[in-house]
Amino acid sequence: MRKTSAIIGSAVFLLIAPGFVTALVPWWITHWRVEAPFFGLPFVRVIGAVLAGVGVIGLLDSFVRFALQGLGTPAPVLPTRHLVVTGLYNYVRNPMYVAVVMTIIGQAMILGSVRLLEYGALVWLLAHVFVITYEEPALRSTFGTEYEAFFAGVPRWIPRVTRWRA
Repeated sequence: MRKTSAIIGSAVFLLIAPGFVTALVPWWITHWRVEAPFFGLPFVRVIGAVLAGVGVIGLLDSFVRFALQGLGTPAPVLPTRHLVVTGLYNYVRNPMYVAVVMTIIGQAMILGSVRLLEYGALVWLLAHVFVITYEEPALRSTFGTEYEAFFAGVPRWIPRVTRWRA
């Protein structure tokens, strides 16, 4: 039953938090109006589509891992039982936040929206403050030396080129 509740909880949290941050707020900002492409270069929209697509895939992958491997959710009120260090977590400590910001920046590039780029920077800054002030201390407290090894081997924001091995 724990796995089923983790899947349901993760799905609900996915719709509420990242759904709000990556879909509803960008719509409020842009109303999906397409402006001139950045730098007058139409191929920037293609790069944006790739970024947004990779961001969504990364976000979904991370949520699935939290539910199935961590037996919990990304929500601080229903945390995982196990530290998740597989998949994208072998390359970057915070793939969910990276994926959310990639999705927003990708949308900004597709739409040619400077305001959406600014929003993406704000989302990253808020995630950074949250990670440093709450998430990392909580993970250290909960998972101890297991988290310390992960922390030492995997960067916070810029992915490793090679896979980390515990």
